Amino acid sequence: MPPSLSVLGAGSWGTALAIQSARNGCNTMLWGHSWQSISALKLAGENQRYLPGTPFPDNLSVTADLKECVQFSGLILISVPSHAFRTTLQNIKPFLGPQPQIAWATKGFDSDSGALLSNVVMEVLGKNVLTAALSGPTFAKEVADGLPTAITVASASHQFAAQVAAIFHNHRFRTYTSNDIIGVQAGGACKNVLAIAAGIADGLGFGANTRAALITRGLTEIMRLGIKLGGQPDTFMGLAGLGDLILTCTDNQSRNRRFGLALGQGKSRAQAIQEIDQSVEGISAAREAHLLAQKHHIEMPITEQVYNVLFHDLDPKLAVQNLLTRDQKPEI
Repeated sequence: MPPSLSVLGAGSWGTALAIQSARNGCNTMLWGHSWQSISALKLAGENQRYLPGTPFPDNLSVTADLKECVQFSGLILISVPSHAFRTTLQNIKPFLGPQPQIAWATKGFDSDSGALLSNVVMEVLGKNVLTAALSGPTFAKEVADGLPTAITVASASHQFAAQVAAIFHNHRFRTYTSNDIIGVQAGGACKNVLAIAAGIADGLGFGANTRAALITRGLTEIMRLGIKLGGQPDTFMGLAGLGDLILTCTDNQSRNRRFGLALGQGKSRAQAIQEIDQSVEGISAAREAHLLAQKHHIEMPITEQVYNVLFHDLDPKLAVQNLLTRDQKPEI
């Protein structure tokens, strides 16, 4: 009997992962909360809003019935915005078995507590649950188009990480496993903040030198926080750290980078959000990372300036000036 997978979240990334799973021979069901949107997906046989031109495989079904989707498979993959992650867990809890298998491709912190999403899973569902986080340098459209991609699947259980990885792994989608679920989550959440910073810098007309400096010093900030939270240093030099950071800071497929570009070009936060018209995870991540840095007494100057731009209406030009006028110090 072929494996099965339930995917919660019919946005661009959830849809792309559902397509990848189904193409790989896994019977897959994709859930979206809107009956109207799901009806459109069924009628078109594709997600015309987010991934137009990519037809659904025959073994991919879609539904707006949450119970039906959760009970379709023993393995659940959550791909909803981070602000909806806790609510999604609470909503699926009544439909789960005694030892749930929960993976997620959401990147961000819990908007209520600032915690990593793995902590939210244990808080809502208890400790008797297998968990895995998927993260890495991935754009949904490229995955849907079958372009070569690599991703990390992290879990405290090597067996569960391998099980989840096998669902997606093929010659076009390479999966690596890791036991550092904390570091993988921290890298995936924090890189969105740096992508906003890179976008702001480019929107202001700065060059490649500035972007490279932001990426490099931004990685230092991610490592400081990630290690403090319990992540392993090597993780941040891999796909879920440096790889994802480079991707989102340098390519305009990144909605966080495009959001920053709009800010740098003089648009307000509200105007920039309207222009993107999708979830911008880096906004809430900037707040949560800033609060975590304060809590743990960690120096994260780029994150601090992004936070001030987003939540205290600091002029992006002044934010850059604040960074450039910091006291000189050793690099390492």
